[in-house]
Amino acid sequence: MISLRALTNIVLVLGIIWYRSGSLIKNAILFRSPFPQGYIANGNYTSDCTTIRDSAHKTEDSLSSCEDETFWELHDAAGKVVQRPVIVSCDPGRRAWNTVMGPLRNPEPHGGLWLYVPERAPGKESKSLLSSTVAANKAHRITFKNYPANHDFHPLGVEVWPSHAGNSSNLYVVNHARERTVIEQFTINPAKPTEAVHVRTISSGYFISPNGLALTSPDSFYVSNDHLLTRRLPIVGHILPLIESVLGLPLGFVSHVTLNKPTSTENGAIAEHFFAKLFIPFANGVALSPSGDELAIVSTSVSQILFFERDTATGKLGQKNDVVHVPFAPDNLHYTASTSGGKRHELIVAGHPNFPDLTAVAASKPGATAASWVATIVPKEGDKRIAETGFDTEAPVSISTKIAKDGTGWTLKTLFQSDGVEDKGGFGSSTTGLRDPDSGAVYISGLYAAGGLLVCKPGSGIAKR
Repeated sequence: MISLRALTNIVLVLGIIWYRSGSLIKNAILFRSPFPQGYIANGNYTSDCTTIRDSAHKTEDSLSSCEDETFWELHDAAGKVVQRPVIVSCDPGRRAWNTVMGPLRNPEPHGGLWLYVPERAPGKESKSLLSSTVAANKAHRITFKNYPANHDFHPLGVEVWPSHAGNSSNLYVVNHARERTVIEQFTINPAKPTEAVHVRTISSGYFISPNGLALTSPDSFYVSNDHLLTRRLPIVGHILPLIESVLGLPLGFVSHVTLNKPTSTENGAIAEHFFAKLFIPFANGVALSPSGDELAIVSTSVSQILFFERDTATGKLGQKNDVVHVPFAPDNLHYTASTSGGKRHELIVAGHPNFPDLTAVAASKPGATAASWVATIVPKEGDKRIAETGFDTEAPVSISTKIAKDGTGWTLKTLFQSDGVEDKGGFGSSTTGLRDPDSGAVYISGLYAAGGLLVCKPGSGIAKR
């Protein structure tokens, strides 16, 4: 017979788990939502969305299993953004090497970076800053120059500084290499946009489990560390990270790193490091607001987006501005311009509606599929702001069926949903969402998606061309 003390301890542990991760357990573990094949806000999924993978590439060299994506903003001499190609980090070998979810079986096949160049709108006055040899509406593999021999490349977070008047940009990529996770620094130039020149590999004892990046200058950035107990730990590495995640233990953190110039004679690449925010359960994606006065951090294991005040002079984070709950396990996030003309930017968050399904896909179980959910956090403006129950009413699976009320300062709107059944036209395992503020095009990456990158252009009929 189980003792009263043992029973009490079990109830206590279960209570702690529910308190820390109850929202995630309810919405993303216990129940599976009836998603459609695909839904894109203000558009038609069947006609307006298509995957970009080129079937001519071998599987191991393909644009598939993509974690992160970012706009590479190209400014003309007057400072105007004239192009926004997308850089995507992909790793077709992810099912054999994943330091976050496992397994750590085979690090040999390398991942890569890809450049997708959208078609320029008719009548666009500004001259293209990209090389004319790079075709539009197509993904191009970015080759590496001066990359160290016998050095693995398994990319996660990727960020690039804007280019101004055709100059080179600093490009940073989190690399989960076999020995330890590092950050790779490259430069990339619009004249040769499919070639990234390797500058250096940045390593630090503070890089326990780097995941997401948010640049604060060409030579500085925030980096999240999702776990303290990692898969790399011998013997217990397949158990302790899971316990850390399920219990919602606040062992993740976000650091800020300032680099020495590559030509510096100082020892090491890092000039300054400080802990920007400690004690975050499963710190995942990070995003800096365009104004620079706010940093958003994903806390995956508690299904929360945390907003912090930021001192633009020092980079230090202050009080928590807000906490937004989402009905899935959030992954990455990006700020985007308001679609309603509001002064405050919206935030696009992508994630996983059913975590057991995602782990089944990661384990390559036959027939396993993982759904996708991408939502927009929309600020409420004006004097009369109240929490409401009737929101996100157009989505096939409304967020309001998972979360009782939105907030006084924000609401939630579904941007994309899919059941993730790829062989029937769905798109699975969404990790990142972007929306071009000029064209309205939406880009979604899929962690284990064979298609890798989904492009949706509402009203374009792009899938039927």
